[in-house]
Amino acid sequence: MKVLYFIQTHKNPEQIYRLVKIIRRSSPESYILVSHDFTGCNLDTKLIKNLPGVEVLRLNGKGGRGDFSMIQGYLDAVEWLLSRNIKFDWLINLSGQDFPTQPLSRIEQFLARTRYDGFLDYFEAFSDRDRNPWTIEEGPNRYLYQYWRSGICVSSRSLIGKILNRLKSIVNNIQPFIRVYLCFDSLMIGWRAKNHPFNENFICYGGYYFNTLSRECVQFIYDFYRKNTQVVEYYKNTCVPVESFIQTVLINSKRFNLCNDSKRYFDYYKCQDGSPRTLTVQDYPTLIKNSIHFARKFELTRDTKILDKLEARIIEQNLIENN
Repeated sequence: MKVLYFIQTHKNPEQIYRLVKIIRRSSPESYILVSHDFTGCNLDTKLIKNLPGVEVLRLNGKGGRGDFSMIQGYLDAVEWLLSRNIKFDWLINLSGQDFPTQPLSRIEQFLARTRYDGFLDYFEAFSDRDRNPWTIEEGPNRYLYQYWRSGICVSSRSLIGKILNRLKSIVNNIQPFIRVYLCFDSLMIGWRAKNHPFNENFICYGGYYFNTLSRECVQFIYDFYRKNTQVVEYYKNTCVPVESFIQTVLINSKRFNLCNDSKRYFDYYKCQDGSPRTLTVQDYPTLIKNSIHFARKFELTRDTKILDKLEARIIEQNLIENN
């Protein structure tokens, strides 16, 4: 069985090197593909490509937040893999701020035995709050409107950001036609779509972007992307399509046995900027549970001890398992 680790990056090169090295050390036979947005920061590709079974794709401006660019980067990488006939049975999608929490050999053994075709978080985006972690308005506001992206960046914590958030609440609550959104600190204006692709046979799903998918799932997503241009173009103008497109495509196909668990740990509690809380060494006891395969996000500039402990755990348990 061959596992491919696909890492989408745009910042913190030292942390990227560290992630690639621990993957290569813990899983020597896997393939690692890094898709890096060089507009975010430079990356010395020689340090990575000197490792066996590692390749780097160069992106320029495709790593944006809140739009279709992350999904496009994923699809471009899949096209690159398929065009070169690179063999893999599973594709594990990570960010540069992810890190494994246990030996990859253990994760790969789990994948070799599983009856599932994929591991990802999902829920009906337009459902009531009992089954939906978003507010009842969030799903419709994101995916039933077509958005113009202003390119204006405003911190939601600034005075102007607070005024815009207040304006957003007023505008969005008094009428159903226009939506104002501060998405990852980028101002967006949306209008109610006259036609949308969602119905009882094509339900809109939401969920966390990063996942673990079998090759069959990955191939299906890519084929859908190539054949259903109207749906793709619609999604490109929604708000945060990255948290809906893959779930919606896979689940509505009814072809796959999908586990509603991405095997990731992240903490969005009390976060206001759309990013999960930065994890620290205090989170270590939670992260080493067997049910967790990867966690995010980590910042070397904030806390190196947590990565030191996770790395030491992985190396130590690799040695035990190999003896």
